[in-house]
Amino acid sequence: MPKERMTPRERFRAIVNHEVPDRIPLHYRATEEADAKLMQYLGLATAQERNARLHLEPGMGVGGRYVGPPPAPGKDLHGIEYRTIEYEGGTYRECATHPLAQFKTIEEIEDNYTWPNPDWWDYSHIRKRVEGKDHLPVSGGGSEPFLRYKYLRGDMQAFMDLLENPELAHYIIGKLYDEAYEATRRTYEQIPGRVDSTSVAEDLGSQEGLLYSPEILREFFLPYMKRMMDLAHQAGAKVATHSDGSIRAIIPDLIEMGMDILDPVQWRCKGMEREALKRDFGGRLVFHGGMDNQYTLPFGTVEEVVAEVRDNIHILGAGGGYVLGPCHNIQVVGPPENVVACYDTAWNEGWY
Repeated sequence: MPKERMTPRERFRAIVNHEVPDRIPLHYRATEEADAKLMQYLGLATAQERNARLHLEPGMGVGGRYVGPPPAPGKDLHGIEYRTIEYEGGTYRECATHPLAQFKTIEEIEDNYTWPNPDWWDYSHIRKRVEGKDHLPVSGGGSEPFLRYKYLRGDMQAFMDLLENPELAHYIIGKLYDEAYEATRRTYEQIPGRVDSTSVAEDLGSQEGLLYSPEILREFFLPYMKRMMDLAHQAGAKVATHSDGSIRAIIPDLIEMGMDILDPVQWRCKGMEREALKRDFGGRLVFHGGMDNQYTLPFGTVEEVVAEVRDNIHILGAGGGYVLGPCHNIQVVGPPENVVACYDTAWNEGWY
């Protein structure tokens, strides 16, 4: 086995600068139930042991620490209540109330609702947190406001707002992006030039195509996302954009706006074929993810997992520009043998 030549941060910088690193970096994400199942299978007790066994080298994330007034009992800072739902695949925390659902105008919201104050978070601890960690890539700041919008208004009303109440939609989206922008700016302010990546995310795709028309995207999503991307680039950070699904049609717009890293590359979705993505966008994008979590990891054989890892290395990893990992959280319904096969194969065969 070749000896590692780069630190995790050096490897990340090589990847995002479209240079060939020593090896393909590995990323892990799983539900709590799936992680516990894997740990039991491997006989491990800590996340550190799991990281070592799977050849992982997680970076570090930084952000604000909440110091404001306590939220109302059972609610978050936006007034949203949640409930725990048991599924076959695990336990999920689901939104149960929509505090802005009853309002029809901006004035009604202004008169009856209080938005969180940016001063309710403190960022002064961040400097000490990164001290002595120069070898690790740092992620910080970011945004995914339309998910929160749907919690505030309810899914159906949120989608209807985009067509029937655009003024209200812009108002709420703007408020949520202002929150994310200020939190991100204050994070950068504490450690200038030290944040390596920032997530500017929105789920834009379904299995078959875009969730929204290009016109809706270009009015209600892309301008706000670009503002966040511009802030990240001004601070020297690279932009990672998470979007599930089939988003091929909007990738050129995202690149033009400033997307550097595309996650999670759900290649079984229509139009997301790996060869075409690498051919058309590989010179401008880093691909992050790519291990199928709809069939291969949860339901495939070990041999199919190994074959897919090899395909991803040869297709997405050609010449660099790839971080290998699951295209969503690993689920408890899948066998841990598949997870181990994925990371062992990537470790053994992902060297340049």
